[in-house]
Amino acid sequence: MKQTLNTNLYPNYPQALERAQDIQLLILDVDGVLTDGSLFISPDGIEHLKVFDSLDGHGLKMLISKGIQVAIITGRNSPMVKMRAQALGVEHVFMGVDDKKSTFIKLLMQLKLQATDCAAVGDDWPDLAVLTQVRFAAAPANAHQEVQRIAHYICSNRGGGGAVREICDLILTAQNHYQDLLAEAKK
Repeated sequence: MKQTLNTNLYPNYPQALERAQDIQLLILDVDGVLTDGSLFISPDGIEHLKVFDSLDGHGLKMLISKGIQVAIITGRNSPMVKMRAQALGVEHVFMGVDDKKSTFIKLLMQLKLQATDCAAVGDDWPDLAVLTQVRFAAAPANAHQEVQRIAHYICSNRGGGGAVREICDLILTAQNHYQDLLAEAKK
């Protein structure tokens, strides 16, 4: 049974809760979404560091605990992304992807989902082909203007600084899980 949604929670994006109500899969980029986009590369070309936000991680764990799947589709290869995804319980991780849309389509087929079952968070042009397909497209506050232009929701937080948690909280609110999870946390 669909709940009555309080669109006053997101006054600048009154459709956000409705769009998030039936999401079964959240797709994330990494650089600029799960991280602030900084790349720490040594002279030998090896990436040595990625900084992830713990609030984002807890939000993803809460989504997964409520049966909402999470996928990462990123253009870079990074053992740090693989380790972080494993720690959070993210099962679908695609790295070194040049064509995010074809990876997205293959993932939908694998999971037997439709694009309308999905939300995605991206920050730059390589994410546009997925963001334009999903039911609920979101962008961090510091996303490129072309991404913000097509987003259904622009976070008040930056990538790597709570934007993903903001989307997790929105989805959990739309699906009537947020208050139950908060009550459990207060016990």
